[in-house]
Amino acid sequence: MQRESPFSIPQAFDINAPTISGQDRACRGSRAGRKILRSAGDTPATTTAFSLVELLVVISIIIVLAGLILSTMGYVRKKGARARAETDIAAISAACESYKADNGIYPRDPTANTATDALNARTMFDPVTTDAPLYKAASLVLYRALSGDRNLDRIVNASDQNFKIDGTTLSPPLTQLPQVYFTFKPNQLSRTDQTQTPVEFIRDPFGNSYGYSTAYQYDIDQGINPTHGYNPTFDLLSTDGGTTTNDVAGWIKNW
Repeated sequence: MQRESPFSIPQAFDINAPTISGQDRACRGSRAGRKILRSAGDTPATTTAFSLVELLVVISIIIVLAGLILSTMGYVRKKGARARAETDIAAISAACESYKADNGIYPRDPTANTATDALNARTMFDPVTTDAPLYKAASLVLYRALSGDRNLDRIVNASDQNFKIDGTTLSPPLTQLPQVYFTFKPNQLSRTDQTQTPVEFIRDPFGNSYGYSTAYQYDIDQGINPTHGYNPTFDLLSTDGGTTTNDVAGWIKNW
């Protein structure tokens, strides 16, 4: 039996086949490598860039998300402003009760049927334009009465003893400084800059004047069935940034 030589040549190997030199191998390898590289990197723009449709989809999503964020922020701001208005109205109403306890009446324009008596919350909805003069005038009567700052310079001193709560001259003057029932913060007044005088009105969180009215009480004083205002005491309200009759349902008020 003939043993197979450990150095036998496999049958698949053709000893007569032409040999490939190292240079040929390098060239072929180089060509193969170039082919592979071309295949992998062929038309890079089509494999990495976004199409126009994809860009439009992304932009649309961003716009929708931005809209949702802005609407949410607007809702949060509005809710916060309403909460501050409710707090203001409760605190100012309490100060009005203290004023009445000392003076026998709620803050009210000394001249009948002007300012606080004339502002009718049932028919006057616009603190920005149409009804702004009355809103501001009534607001200042309330401010002078509660703050003690009767000349609207933001401080209480001896000069305030010379004025009524409607700003007219008081004769004889008070013998002592006006009582302070409520200390207003800068953001509760217009102008909000404390260095600017005079105070223009008591400012609600929406930037408008608070409404303050004693119109109901005026009707009672006239001996008629009240058709103005809502409360026999006083009306205190914020129009929630609204200016029309359609906005009344959203008012923040003390009735």
